[in-house]
Amino acid sequence: MQICPAIDLLGGKAVRLTKGDYEQVKVYFSNPEEILAYFNARGARHLHVVDLDGAREGKLSNLSTISRLAKDSAQEIEVGGGIRTEDRIDAYLSLGVRYVILGTVAAEDPSFVERMVARYGDAIVVGVDARDGFVATRGWQQLSSLSGPEFCLRMESLGVSRIIYTDISRDGMLSGTNMELYRELTSSLKLKVTASGGITYPEEIRRLREIGVHGAIVGKALYEGLLDLSEVLKAAEE
Repeated sequence: MQICPAIDLLGGKAVRLTKGDYEQVKVYFSNPEEILAYFNARGARHLHVVDLDGAREGKLSNLSTISRLAKDSAQEIEVGGGIRTEDRIDAYLSLGVRYVILGTVAAEDPSFVERMVARYGDAIVVGVDARDGFVATRGWQQLSSLSGPEFCLRMESLGVSRIIYTDISRDGMLSGTNMELYRELTSSLKLKVTASGGITYPEEIRRLREIGVHGAIVGKALYEGLLDLSEVLKAAEE
């Protein structure tokens, strides 16, 4: 199972939000390359980067910072946040980013996703951010009428090969992830599922692996010292 340590960027700094609330933000590193060095040293092979400014504003607000991370990273990188045009996809792929994550645009214009999958293949990943079971967009600020599982099935029908599903209510809470949700998704979907939101304990990594989850994004629990990245990587490979 893939483990993707996360770097969330706000104003060029590595931060974490609580439940996706921009009013509840904690800055961990003014220079994100410090935490990247930690991930490199622990042997992480994947990296999840989110431009929080971009997600909220619809711009590539942290492109220069992400460019530096891509240059210094030893990992395969996926990036999300404000990627709503083909030009923005190309901008990230030209930096050496392996995967681009489409969120808001996937909910608002599924035909765009279909075209991009036809053009870029598995480099296109869809981020499904759900609050109370419904898809949230525009940096988690707006709630749509689409249910998360139904949206996943729609993306699967368009040829999407992997989704990243975040339960916003668990994100940043350090209270554990929504295991039943991921069990339901892996049993009902053929595409790959990456779990995101609230992963706090090493045992959760083992349980996610056992139910067939493709990958897991770990963030705040790493930053707070509740998870050791070396142990997480080991648990994912057992």
